[in-house]
Amino acid sequence: MNALVPLVVLLPLIGAAAALVTGRLPRVQVAVTVSALTLALAVAALLLFVVDSSGTLVVEVGGWAAPWGIVLVVDRLTALMLVVSASVLLVVLFYTVGQGLADGDDETPVSIYNPTYLILAAGVFNAFVAGDLFNLYVGFEILLASSYVLLTLGGTRARIRAGITYIVVSLLSSLLFLASVAMIYGATGTVNIAQIAVRLQEIPPDVQLIIHVMLLVAFGIKAAVFPLSFWLPDSYPTAPAPVTAVFAGLLTKVGVYAIIRTETVLFPGGALSNALMIVALLTLVIGVLGAVAQADIKRMLSFTLLSHIGYMIFGIAIATVAGVAAAIYYVIHHIVVQTTLFLATGLVERIGGTTSINRLAGLLKLSPMIGVLFFIPALNLGGIPPFSGFLGKLGLFVAGAELGTPLAYIVIAGGALASLLTLYAMMRAWNVAFWRSQEEFDEHSSPYTATLAEAPGDVEQRSTREAPRLMVRATAAMVALSIALTVFAGPLFAMSLRASEDLDGARHYIEAVLPGTVLPEVNR
Repeated sequence: MNALVPLVVLLPLIGAAAALVTGRLPRVQVAVTVSALTLALAVAALLLFVVDSSGTLVVEVGGWAAPWGIVLVVDRLTALMLVVSASVLLVVLFYTVGQGLADGDDETPVSIYNPTYLILAAGVFNAFVAGDLFNLYVGFEILLASSYVLLTLGGTRARIRAGITYIVVSLLSSLLFLASVAMIYGATGTVNIAQIAVRLQEIPPDVQLIIHVMLLVAFGIKAAVFPLSFWLPDSYPTAPAPVTAVFAGLLTKVGVYAIIRTETVLFPGGALSNALMIVALLTLVIGVLGAVAQADIKRMLSFTLLSHIGYMIFGIAIATVAGVAAAIYYVIHHIVVQTTLFLATGLVERIGGTTSINRLAGLLKLSPMIGVLFFIPALNLGGIPPFSGFLGKLGLFVAGAELGTPLAYIVIAGGALASLLTLYAMMRAWNVAFWRSQEEFDEHSSPYTATLAEAPGDVEQRSTREAPRLMVRATAAMVALSIALTVFAGPLFAMSLRASEDLDGARHYIEAVLPGTVLPEVNR
């Protein structure tokens, strides 16, 4: 089964090469892209089954034994992230195909989009399976290069401006990460994550602290935690709807995944837990306050994305098995629900001609299906029982209450406030865009949008278009997947708990990668 591990990265890369070769045959290229991601999803699902039943898989690339060679590691956390990311990437691809069939290649030209999309998938998967920091850096750089291309598709002024901001911030984050890797190698003589975890205990505490903070800042930029999230609200909303959906749902979670690895394997024990809790609280509250002030649905969702990263950081900061398990469950929930909402918003833009709630009305009468497809994930994101958003928040709050510190209770209060304000922002958007009648809009009698400013650059309204069936079906599939997270919350949370137990103290990870290693006391 070890041979399956590199396949999850190789399949998208091979598919990208085949997509480039078939660039003049759009239908063949789409078939190649769909096949590559379908096979990657099948491999990821099989890896999850094998890892959950038999334990962590470790592959030494090229036959070079760890820690000298490149090591690929798949434990329960990695397998879960592979399955959910492959699922989201595949469904969004169908959404993109539907958009392309309806509009042509103006927004997502397949000759460029499909190969780049597969390279993006390979970067995501490589980051998840990386067993050393340099390979993780390579995964991030693959993401950076491909995401810049996807972000600037169409070449509009707004997209180029957003792309420049995105690339500059991402390069700064990458440089900081690379400097951290260099410092770690200088201090420990290795970049293998398991061996770093063993050797870090031998270096002075002040050097450990510097390395710890540098890694958290680098990953915090990629995860968009406050105050390192200033770049995101103006970057993501300018891209085509499927690109925005993938970026918002998935890319920031790669940064969260890296923070989980950092805090559980390299620096177990919660040395910076209080600092992370403060960051989580600020991210929760400031992000949702930004969401409440937005008239544009895409920007509102971008700010809720920032806010809900705070829930994940809170779970990591709790630094207990229950806290990390709840964070893992919430990561999975948020990938699915946030992606779904951006896909639904793309449908809103098609039938309404804009995403500004100052200019929308009567959409429920125009398209009840799209109203439902937006309403369900909106309730889920707002944390209404019994949806997965409520269950994830409940797990985080219970873990925080079990910790019992005053700071934990303050963050719980901030999380409850953020949940209520998220629900308010989502329901306001739905009420104005879908429930408000066209007659009320024409009379300018609605109180909801009086104090909401337009988003930068939102100066013209597109012509309304029909929502293609494939786009609607892809969005419906994501809604169904979000409901499945609720229906199967018990087994999924149990698997998240087992994944968290694997990470507890880093013992399991180190023994899987470096069997027979004498563990330092902190990692036992």
